[in-house]
This record gives sequence, C-alpha cells and structure tokens, in this order.
Amino acid sequence: MTLYPSKDTKLELYLRRHLFARGMRYRLHDRRLKGTPDLVFPKHQAVIFVHGCFWHAHAGCSGFRLPKSNRKFWVAKFRRNRERDRRACIWLEEHGWRVLTVWECALRRPVCFTFDELLDFVLCWLAGGCHSCEIRGGEPLPSLVMDIDLRQCRKL
Repeated sequence: MTLYPSKDTKLELYLRRHLFARGMRYRLHDRRLKGTPDLVFPKHQAVIFVHGCFWHAHAGCSGFRLPKSNRKFWVAKFRRNRERDRRACIWLEEHGWRVLTVWECALRRPVCFTFDELLDFVLCWLAGGCHSCEIRGGEPLPSLVMDIDLRQCRKL
C-alpha cells in the first residue's frame, strides 16, 4: 500500500492547481482535523476530500472493482476505509465544518458536466455556505441551497 500515496495525488494536485489559479487559498492536510482533509478552507469553514474510486470503494462506479484475489482482506479493508470516512465527516460536521467529497470519477470521467462547471460549483459551494455534499462523475452536480441575508446585500 505504501506505493500508493495518500496525499498529493495527481487528481488532488490537478484540482488544487485550478482552484489556486481562480484565487482560492487553502491549507493542506490539516492533521488537527479528523480524516486529514486534502484541502482546508478556514475562512469558509469548509474542507474538501478528493477520494479515489478504488481505495474508497465508490459504489456503482466503473472505477471500483473488488479484486478477485484475497477477497476477505479487500472487503475488510474497504469496509474500514468507508467507515473511517463516514466517522470523519460526522466529526467535521459536528464541529461546524462543511464537507465536500470530490470523487475521482468526477475529475477523470464526468458525464453530466465539464471540469470548468465543476470548478464553478466548488467556488459557489465555498462562498455560499451550502450544506455538505458529494460530487460524483456519473451524476449531475448537486443543487446548491444557499441562505442569503438580503439585509446584507447592497444595491447596485
């Protein structure tokens, strides 16, 4: 397993590079937070996880197939990984953080949106204070429900 990096993966670097180019500033792999999120946006009280479809057992995704050899080991490993991810999200939300999970298939093979649309979604999600959600490659981008305080809006 040590041959496969858990941080600074190609997909994570790709997303980071484009978010940085659009003016977003973040912290990386903050170990003080449960699950060590890939990107931490303290200003927005939000974190982003970039999950590989294989290692995090993305159900219903073509990027995940259960290995045929040593099945017991892999089933137990994937179960532990998913449980660890679930506990980390619950802890983060209980402590006031919003969680966005971006799946590998959403970056490699999106079906219903372009990469620019995904970046726009992430920026709106961060700025809008929206609920926690996931971005999957085979589904449309989630709907954003934002609380807008009209008293704080300025007239143009």
